[in-house]
Amino acid sequence: MRKLVLTLFITLQIAFVFAQGKMLVPEDIMSSRKLYPTGLINIQWQGNSGYYTWQEATLIMQGNVTDETKDTLFTLNTFNELLQSAGKEAVKRVPSINWKDNQSFTFSIDNDYFTCKNGKLLQDHSLPQEAENAEAAPVTNYMAYTLNNNLYISTGSKQLTITNDKDKGIVNGQTVHRNEFGISKGTFWSPEGTQLAFYRMDETMVTEYPIVDITARVAELKSVRYPMAGMTSHQVTVGIYDIQTGSTIFLKTGEPKDQYLTNIAWSPDQKYLFIAVLNRDQNHMKLNQYEVSTGNFVKTLFEEKNDRYVEPQHPMVFIPGNNEQFIWQSQRDGFNHLYLYNINGQLMKQMTSGKWVITEMLGFDEPAKGIFFTSTAISPTQDQLFYVDLKTSKVKQLTSDTGNHYPRIRPDGKYFITSYNNLKTPSTTLLVDTKNRKSRLLHKSDNPLKDYKLGQTSIFTIKADDNTDLYCRLIKPADFDSTKKYPVIVYVYGGPHAQMVTESWMSGGLFLQYLAQKGYVVFTLDNRGSSNRGFEFESIIHRRVGEIEKTDQMQGIKYLKSLPYVNADRIGIDGWSYGGFMSVNLKLSYPEVFKVATAGGPVCDWKYYEVMYGERYMDTPEQNPEGYKNASLVEHADQLQGKLMIIHGGIDNTVVWQQSQAFVKACIDNKKQLDYFVYPTHEHNVSGIDRAHLFRKIAGYFDENL
Repeated sequence: MRKLVLTLFITLQIAFVFAQGKMLVPEDIMSSRKLYPTGLINIQWQGNSGYYTWQEATLIMQGNVTDETKDTLFTLNTFNELLQSAGKEAVKRVPSINWKDNQSFTFSIDNDYFTCKNGKLLQDHSLPQEAENAEAAPVTNYMAYTLNNNLYISTGSKQLTITNDKDKGIVNGQTVHRNEFGISKGTFWSPEGTQLAFYRMDETMVTEYPIVDITARVAELKSVRYPMAGMTSHQVTVGIYDIQTGSTIFLKTGEPKDQYLTNIAWSPDQKYLFIAVLNRDQNHMKLNQYEVSTGNFVKTLFEEKNDRYVEPQHPMVFIPGNNEQFIWQSQRDGFNHLYLYNINGQLMKQMTSGKWVITEMLGFDEPAKGIFFTSTAISPTQDQLFYVDLKTSKVKQLTSDTGNHYPRIRPDGKYFITSYNNLKTPSTTLLVDTKNRKSRLLHKSDNPLKDYKLGQTSIFTIKADDNTDLYCRLIKPADFDSTKKYPVIVYVYGGPHAQMVTESWMSGGLFLQYLAQKGYVVFTLDNRGSSNRGFEFESIIHRRVGEIEKTDQMQGIKYLKSLPYVNADRIGIDGWSYGGFMSVNLKLSYPEVFKVATAGGPVCDWKYYEVMYGERYMDTPEQNPEGYKNASLVEHADQLQGKLMIIHGGIDNTVVWQQSQAFVKACIDNKKQLDYFVYPTHEHNVSGIDRAHLFRKIAGYFDENL
């Protein structure tokens, strides 16, 4: 009996150790949902009612604000019965829905668009299969869409042709200015859904850049218009189509045509359109008002200037029920905050202030007494929900759980649902009463990685050479032993509009944990130049990208070398895009520190990068020749020592393939050896299951050389 008990005990111990020792597999990281936290999918408010819904594969579930009861609102069978009664094929999963009001929701299958109201199905639109950029209008529910380079509207009963440009170099109804300045779409419906503003982009004067598709029997050329820094850019105008008259007018946005038209907004009465007009140098913005009926310029409400750059990101938002006042977001005082203006362009007051940034303005309560927003007011590594009173400017914090919150506010503002996560919490969803902040747990995810051997993650700060706090993340190797010495992989990005170090679950992603499982210390530092720390912190790199960033990253190296368990002779670095630029930059500048480097899609010479982003941070090559020379990796290829692998997508249309090929050519000219790998069918990053191949490629390179 004793022998049986002992055998059972040993068996259980082995099973426990095995359960705690599972290893991550790159293919599973990219394909297995079991590795990621669970949540309430597509959770949203059912209009202004006391109900909210979420979706499962075969169900739409409904909860309410008063108790914990749950109901099945729709089953997959019910959906399919409705679809088949409308002559449509059955589906295998419930499609993603969007509530319009308390009783009706919309959804789409392929390019068929439906409204379901009180259990009855109505097909609103059937668009051509090739249609893209579909956007529904408020009130009328008309649908704007594009086919190739032209714009169309479906009224439900007929299709309207809005533009008919034969030249493929003229593009209508799509994003412009390469999606900079907060631009994410090319159509803008009026509040009543009877008029449509749209971008018209003339690219005919822009150099065609060759992109080669190797999947054809004979490789095919698929050129893109790619305006490089200092070269001719495209020209944009804004048209307004009136459905009632069938006519289009274009706003008289004036000269020079080489300018940026951003942050488009309608007045509530549909009489005016507002545009943030930014000059080519990106240091002078005018918020202009135009008359919709004529296209005439009315006035400039106000201007913003900065010696470095001005970067409008958000259109003005009128206060509901008030045609005379609006909210404007600006970082003019050094941090992104809310400002209250009247229609004459007079500043009424600054609504928020402090050395923190508003990350998103979520909207108003009813009847527009205040504004909900998320911000970094608690910590640059967290995103919490706040509310500011329009009358008193008093700010209240509405969430308190550590981490990053993703709130969904009920339209009247009386309740909100927030999902949050942090280093210790995979995913938790709460229903909160806004007034008393009482909450109810809706969902708490189990730890999907509880059986895996993972490294311990910590977030902390070190000081830059000017005493600025720099946030860092360090992941210790799995099975960490403080008496051992470990190699280090520095994972870097370092550029604007990105923040790597956040108080989030599996901060940095599972690939970094995969590296930690292989026995590496994995370290990341958000240097000056990265986002969510204010304008000075991010813009200090202006005209000299790569300099300040290197200085800060070396402070991180200094910290790493102070750790007794770090092998300072075995430090590697990896990054992609701006991070690829930084990885090669640091490898060239400090070959004695970085034994091995890998870099994906790196910007190797900024004169080959696109106009909008490139000129914001570097001005033009003619204006800043020394800055471009100093930042060019091509110019410094002769400094290469040790092991470097560059990876690039063969059809990259963001950091074009020419970038890294120019660096390779310079290495050849300087008799320097490097390793190089191409993903022929991928653009600026490697997506899908091929990303597992990328993970193995990078990790294997460090295993072999570090």
